[in-house]
Amino acid sequence: MKHGEFAARVGRVEPSATLAISNLASELEAQGEDVVDLSVGEPDFPTPENVIDAAEKAMEAGHTGYAPSNGVPELKEAIVEKLTADGVDCGPENLIVTPGAKQALYETVQTLIEADEEVVLLDPAWVSYEAMVKLAGGSLNRVDLAPYDFQLEPALDDLAEAVSDETKLLIVNSPSNPTGAVYSEAAMEGVRDLAIEHDFVVISDEIYDEITYGTEQTSLASLDGMGDRTVTINGFSKAYSMTGWRLGYLCAPEELVSQAGKLHSHSVSCAVNFVQRAGVEALRNTDTAVNQMVEAFRERRDMLVDRLDERGVDVAVPDGAFYVMLPAGEAPDADDQAWCEGAIQDAKVATVPGSAFGAPGYARISYAASTERLEEAIDRLAEHGYL
Repeated sequence: MKHGEFAARVGRVEPSATLAISNLASELEAQGEDVVDLSVGEPDFPTPENVIDAAEKAMEAGHTGYAPSNGVPELKEAIVEKLTADGVDCGPENLIVTPGAKQALYETVQTLIEADEEVVLLDPAWVSYEAMVKLAGGSLNRVDLAPYDFQLEPALDDLAEAVSDETKLLIVNSPSNPTGAVYSEAAMEGVRDLAIEHDFVVISDEIYDEITYGTEQTSLASLDGMGDRTVTINGFSKAYSMTGWRLGYLCAPEELVSQAGKLHSHSVSCAVNFVQRAGVEALRNTDTAVNQMVEAFRERRDMLVDRLDERGVDVAVPDGAFYVMLPAGEAPDADDQAWCEGAIQDAKVATVPGSAFGAPGYARISYAASTERLEEAIDRLAEHGYL
């Protein structure tokens, strides 16, 4: 291979910051260190037993070959039922089932964005959005929600200034990774009004929609005028603790599905056949398991916020997902990268620098860990001067 022959698109992106920290934590653990890893967004609960049983039965029934590229009919029917209950007008023809929601996002961005077309992100934003836009050659315009405790509604004027007739796409993630913020219905209506005024498409990433605490998540596609300009992304990793199963989907207007389906068929071909059968079981028969997991997350959130408050650390209380944004030192000059590197080296607590999400001065903590380990993390951070 000749030097310098790598594609320019690859040079535009960096490795995932969340996985980089997780890999460092694994290296320290391999050296015998006891690391409290709060860096990865992965539920610490097992996949529900009935979902595992459904996968085993599907394999025994011979569902181990290729599946229809856009998804097996049974799963698409179950997804339609779920989205219809959320107020979204969706039929089987509007769906592509993918190996994980990340693949659905990638296919959507690749289908919509060409060189130099504008994509607007709401910061803090999940790290892979930026990489996906850069891989497509798009340009980024970012709206900072940090001054508003990470909420969108009070930042609608800022968003209105950021978007224009040149905007091609806005990406909205509620509940949010990394903040846990759940955007109000009024905020979503504000997004709707701007999308119609400037005629842009919105990706609504709803991967955490089942994990909320005392509030309801509004699906953008359910709002009047948004059905034909929204791509709803969801999956099974978070709500059903199925991260390694790699199963997600997108719901979009038929013309986008037709175009994205080309990329889908020429890349991943299809999601795993028997995993899709397990997905049907997850959607229809796991309410009890999901509710128990969400209640455990709520209790951990409350404990974590209380423990931080006792130490004089004020955080925006998340209404969804399982993340807290922790101030990484004294503002406004806090070096979150140095803070996180020091925290893992000194206190053996792994967190993710907020700058990776477009939120310098913060560190993301995932409370997808036991109460005991979360308490241990707080104690260690305090002992080593990080709180």
